[in-house]
Amino acid sequence: MIEEKAKDLGRLIGQSPEYQALKRANEAMAEDTDAVALLKQMEQLRLDAQRMIARGERPTAEMEQQLDDLLARVQGQAVYQRLIVAQENFDKTMGKVNDWILDGIEKGAASPIIMLG
Repeated sequence: MIEEKAKDLGRLIGQSPEYQALKRANEAMAEDTDAVALLKQMEQLRLDAQRMIARGERPTAEMEQQLDDLLARVQGQAVYQRLIVAQENFDKTMGKVNDWILDGIEKGAASPIIMLG
């Protein structure tokens, strides 16, 4: 019963405008070769910095500046901005869904009647 309802909820969320917008924004981001290249450079710098920290070293000021510059370039791209907005909208929707689920749990826990499908 719960599994079936959860799968139904998942299907509804997958069909929601917020999820569809997020999916399109992710696809657009993945197809933007410039944005993908910038993100890969950022990830490589981040990994290099983590390795340095693991060895007890401090990332260089140049590395930090490079990361800041790459981040500014990525954030300036329209495809990235659309992705961020779509993610925020989807997160808000999922927050509401979680609130509704918690409300249902509280009401279910307070109810003396056990529902069997």
